[in-house]
Amino acid sequence: MTVAPGDIATTTVTVRNDSDIVEAYSLEIVGDCAAWTTVEPARVSLYPGTSETVTLRLEPPRSPEVRAGEVPLGVRVLPAEHPESVRVLETTVRIGAFHELHSELAPRRRRGWLRGRYRLAVRNQGNTPVRVGFTPGQAGEELAFAFTPAQQPLEPGESAEIGLRVRTGKPVWFGAPVVWPFTVDAAETGEQDAPRPDEPAVRAPLDAEFVQIPIFPKWLLALLAALLALLLAWFMLVRPAVRSAAKEAATEAVQPRPTPAGEQGGDGQAPGTTPGTGTGAGTGKGTAPGTGSGGQGTGGEGGDGTSTDDGTGVLGGPQSSQTIDVQSAGGETKPGTYQVPKGSVFRVTDLVVANFQGDEGLMTITFGDRKITTIALETFRNQDYHWVTPIKIPENDTVTVEVTCEKPGTPATGRQAQGCHEVVNVSGVLSRTAR
Repeated sequence: MTVAPGDIATTTVTVRNDSDIVEAYSLEIVGDCAAWTTVEPARVSLYPGTSETVTLRLEPPRSPEVRAGEVPLGVRVLPAEHPESVRVLETTVRIGAFHELHSELAPRRRRGWLRGRYRLAVRNQGNTPVRVGFTPGQAGEELAFAFTPAQQPLEPGESAEIGLRVRTGKPVWFGAPVVWPFTVDAAETGEQDAPRPDEPAVRAPLDAEFVQIPIFPKWLLALLAALLALLLAWFMLVRPAVRSAAKEAATEAVQPRPTPAGEQGGDGQAPGTTPGTGTGAGTGKGTAPGTGSGGQGTGGEGGDGTSTDDGTGVLGGPQSSQTIDVQSAGGETKPGTYQVPKGSVFRVTDLVVANFQGDEGLMTITFGDRKITTIALETFRNQDYHWVTPIKIPENDTVTVEVTCEKPGTPATGRQAQGCHEVVNVSGVLSRTAR
């Protein structure tokens, strides 16, 4: 017998009762065809010497599970009264071949500068092994296609995924995106049987698009135009105004300023700056008191002219820097001091504190009886303080740094220190007082 998947074929079996009693016979299909073959009727009763014809109806489904080729068919006839006389009739059914290929392309739309990647899923829905090839299609020649693999063998019911790479030859630098439509056709290669009337002779190819986006988007062009406009505005408007304002400021800075009245002597010199002898009272800023006669004044041969009195009896002096080094053990409170020399005033302008080990504890800094600050050691490694108006420390007073060591830190060597170690640098002007 020959039957095509999806069709119906029939054949007959004749059952005859050769016994001397009335017998009932049950008919059952055995073998690979049992799932889609039926018997009509499935049970017959016969008088002795009579017979009856039974119809076998074969309906193989259109499925990859029913493979093309020869399949054995068996019919078992079982007598009810004499089951030992069971018979099995055998024949061969030839299953016809059919071809059905299912394909799907994802995604259908891809964006990119020069290339795009797609996935082509293919499934063999027929009942014979096939080899599938792929054919791209495009209206022009702007796109190049590459399938991986180029051909794919498939067994009935087997699926595979094919990689597709689409590439353009030239980039799009500016402007709107360019849409390149194309098609992909998946078909069996090699010799094929003539299609059945209910099978589509030609399958429609899959449609897809590659959208080629420009290298430089529109917003970048707008940004470049805005930057160019700002640059032109700078050179044409802002820069000339800035240069004019700077020139005016420089001209004003170099102009001589008038001297207030009363600050010049009759000879054009500042009072008290010309050495000599004289009489009368002299008051004003001057050098060291002279030795001339005639009461208080600025006469006489004064000092060397390098130190001035600020009106408080303190003469100017050189810059000075003092370092206080405090080392203490864990749990110990230890002070470090610097004492201002006798006959001098220390005007502090800068203070630098170093905790280079990363110790933990407290540090208190005091100028004389005036507490300046108390800071936690763990909050800093290096800290500096600066004053526009100097802090004056009179003679014999001290700069005191008191350190309470809670926990020694770990220096750059990587090993914890045995004790705390802090360094404080005090800078300013050390001036001598006028006598």
